Amino acid sequence: MSLISEETVRGESLFKDLSADGDDWLPTEIESMCMNCHLNGMTRILLTKIPFFKEVIVSSFSCDECNWSNTEIQSAGRIQDQGVCYTLTVKTKQDLNREVVRADSATTKIPELDFEIPPFTQKGALSTVEGLLDRAVAGLEQDQTVRRAADPEVAEKIHEFIQKLKKLKEVESEFTLVIEDPSGNSFVENPVAPQRDEALVMTMFKRTVQHDIQLGIRADDDDDLDEEPAANDMETMRGEVLAFDTNCPNCNAPASTNMKLVQIPHFKEVIIMATNCDSCAHRTNEVKSGGGTEDMGTKITLHLTDVSDMTRDVLKSETCGIAIPELEFELGMAAVGGKFTTLEGLLLDIKDLIVSKNPFICGDSSTSERLEKLTAFGEKIDRIIAGELDVHVILDDPAGNSYVQNVYAPDPDPELTIEKYIRTFEQNDDLGLNDMKTEGYQEEQ
Repeated sequence: MSLISEETVRGESLFKDLSADGDDWLPTEIESMCMNCHLNGMTRILLTKIPFFKEVIVSSFSCDECNWSNTEIQSAGRIQDQGVCYTLTVKTKQDLNREVVRADSATTKIPELDFEIPPFTQKGALSTVEGLLDRAVAGLEQDQTVRRAADPEVAEKIHEFIQKLKKLKEVESEFTLVIEDPSGNSFVENPVAPQRDEALVMTMFKRTVQHDIQLGIRADDDDDLDEEPAANDMETMRGEVLAFDTNCPNCNAPASTNMKLVQIPHFKEVIIMATNCDSCAHRTNEVKSGGGTEDMGTKITLHLTDVSDMTRDVLKSETCGIAIPELEFELGMAAVGGKFTTLEGLLLDIKDLIVSKNPFICGDSSTSERLEKLTAFGEKIDRIIAGELDVHVILDDPAGNSYVQNVYAPDPDPELTIEKYIRTFEQNDDLGLNDMKTEGYQEEQ
């Protein structure tokens, strides 16, 4: 089934916002066969929009004959620019109540049990962590009667595994839930947002050719290597904008990606890649370091004293975390990807990620406390941009590839502090480096 974009149909929007009003926008009802008793039941389909998932198709089936019911959710919006991976450490029973948006393209894993649900084997769902466990148990129990008759040994092993899954809900010991979605349309709730969730790690990743084929945005016979074009002549790269053909991540129409090697004053060279689509006007940009991983990490602290600070250039690498201590806010590496923008642009991206793209601030999943908390955070970001709050913005990059413009250069910037530090073993492990095991900070001379 091809994705449905938000277009107008006979002068009206095909997808509408969820609302308690508007009785004229009701679900479409279709009589269909019940897969449980094989009699006729009723399927209700609603095309709507919710944050982060954008346009979605919500379908619900119910059978009056056997009382069987089923609910599914399918993304009808665009595939995101990057894939997303959520790693949740379930420590308490409260963690089982975290709400989860799981797209059908997502892979679900529980490493402690060596358990994995491959992509496209289950329909997308809006559920909780406990609901995902219950759904996995129900799927394994479905054919147990047949297995016991055909192969009792296999049935017994599956029964033992089902008991292990059920025992996870008691949370007698910690376990890990991993949801990896190349479409970028899955989501795990952070109940303490906008503060950092110590139990939840979100990372973004670039899709492979195999991922693109699975998602239907690349032809099966496309054997192009999933690599950026190489340039042997670095001087040519510095003087020219290189272009290569690709497909738009929004509408999949043919598009062009431009690549340029740029020297940032008083810093280093970076590679900026930008894709512009003439068909849907979608635009993306991505920044890669041109110099590899530095020997030491970099911690940059900027004290915002004037609204003019919003125009400072900022290079945030994919390995850089962001913190605003006055708001008790901390964002892990890769959350908003690699960017070369202004400080205002970075703050707007943070607001968009934490507030606008949070699917649990509206509808049945919202609570007044959560809504007020996130709304207040968004308002504080707006006040920072307007120069009304005295705050510090901290960029902590273990790879040393992030940068904030010194507007006083070549003289020292009184509001800008840069520290170099030796990475910890864990940071080296995150970066794929394992040759440094010491830690500590060292002031930049």
